[in-house]
Amino acid sequence: MSAATPSTASSTSSTSRSRTLSADTPDDDLPAVPATPRSRFAWCITGSGHYLDESLALAKRLPQVDLFLSAAGEEVLEIYKLPLDELRQHFRVLRDKTRSAAPVGMLYDDVYHTVVVAPATSNTVAKCAFGISDSLPTNMFAQAGKLRIPGIVFACDTEPVVVTKSPHDWVTLRPRRIELENVERLRQIDYCHVVASPAELEAVLDARLKELNLAWNTSSS
Repeated sequence: MSAATPSTASSTSSTSRSRTLSADTPDDDLPAVPATPRSRFAWCITGSGHYLDESLALAKRLPQVDLFLSAAGEEVLEIYKLPLDELRQHFRVLRDKTRSAAPVGMLYDDVYHTVVVAPATSNTVAKCAFGISDSLPTNMFAQAGKLRIPGIVFACDTEPVVVTKSPHDWVTLRPRRIELENVERLRQIDYCHVVASPAELEAVLDARLKELNLAWNTSSS
């Protein structure tokens, strides 16, 4: 998607955009343009199972979160037995069903104050580091940066040895030099904060909440 400036259009324009998005993404629960600008978190799920449960547990504790799924992310959620119907009890869910990543338009309507990509595959990290936007999460990340909306990325391959949970067992991975270099390259991207663990992700989210004068939910039920 090409760059755009934050929307200053009337509510009529916002309604028109919402109708277009609804037609393009019939299975999604699209949020209305909020009365308070930039009042929601956009949480992107990619095709990684690395600390996926822990990431979603944090997302459930945040106020006003919408999930943005890549096609691979949707597949991984199913593999890890996290059905969309269950997630919809906690979040509004937007799926990667349009060639133009149409839901990204809500960034221009000032719906979101923060974009989180967690967990992020090495493929997503590489794309974000080199400015490639060909999925819903990578488009969300890129356009957020262009709008100076902070992005938080929980990168998977950040250490010489990574122990991760597969659908059936724990697996030891040894990221290649190129994966580690891409993480460092991503750290240099404007308006991006890279984290390497659930604890670090929680700490960065806590700091972001304080910046926004918000608080964690006391219950994720």
